[in-house]
Amino acid sequence: MRELALIVAVLAAFLCAPWLTDSGVVLNFLIMVLFATLLGQAWNILGGYGGQFSFGHAAFFGTGAYAMAVLQTVFAVNPWLALPLAILCGVLVALVIGVLSFRYGLRGSYFALVTLAFAEVLRILANTFDFTGAGVGLQLPLREAAGNMQFADKTGYLYLVLSFVAFGLMLSWWLRHSRYGAWLSAVRDNEASALALGIDALRVKLAAIMLSAALMAAAGAFYLQYFHYIDPHIAYGPAISIEALVGAIVGGLGSVFGPLLGALVLHLLGEATRNLMGDLPGISLVVYGVVLVLIVMFIPRGLSGLFGRRA
Repeated sequence: MRELALIVAVLAAFLCAPWLTDSGVVLNFLIMVLFATLLGQAWNILGGYGGQFSFGHAAFFGTGAYAMAVLQTVFAVNPWLALPLAILCGVLVALVIGVLSFRYGLRGSYFALVTLAFAEVLRILANTFDFTGAGVGLQLPLREAAGNMQFADKTGYLYLVLSFVAFGLMLSWWLRHSRYGAWLSAVRDNEASALALGIDALRVKLAAIMLSAALMAAAGAFYLQYFHYIDPHIAYGPAISIEALVGAIVGGLGSVFGPLLGALVLHLLGEATRNLMGDLPGISLVVYGVVLVLIVMFIPRGLSGLFGRRA
């Protein structure tokens, strides 16, 4: 019950943020923190709870973003109807990767390389076809209206991404307290023992990668609506996968609030670095790398583990 109460308190704090400030800079910072939290939540389901490390989660992100863009620009589908379809596309890609990997026993570095390869293949394909805009990418027409999922101010976008994060928090809480979560943890810790107990490891891992992909595709759809643009490098490049992985590890793997803590700390450090050093190319990746090394060396359980011990 304490975790549920804390989840409600955190969501209420973000809900009240637009009432406390109308600064576009502050709201944009909160939106990007929540966006990074969503990425970390998606990766944490598979990598934290499931123990299956992925280096190519951008495959699900980019698929969600491109599906959302194509449905709107080519087929004139309303974005509220396109959103579940975009998430479904990401889940289907995850199902293909999961079946090809888990059915043949790929895990560890082999599974990580498979996800990385899929992301790169999808980037090449998006860079080739005309309906994806090829290397130029796709841009949404500006039609500000709540019915078009385009809002006149940042409050609407804050509440939109907050709804995804709220689902991710409740999903993480459920994984920590449900029978399926126990199965997933058992498969992560010792798959051979889990199989001996009668747990269907293949189905458990497939469900995990599909849940993870659903959140990641939702993040891609949100990114498109917020920035009104997507291209192959943004959608399937390494930056998204790295941000998702680092945020989850820094915050604490297999924890409810780890991705939120990781996203908040990384973005605070990122803003401080930009203020001191300017917008140097790749500086955010340098910051992520330094923080990741320090966390692994001194706080291997992540920030949530540190705070948990102190509490």
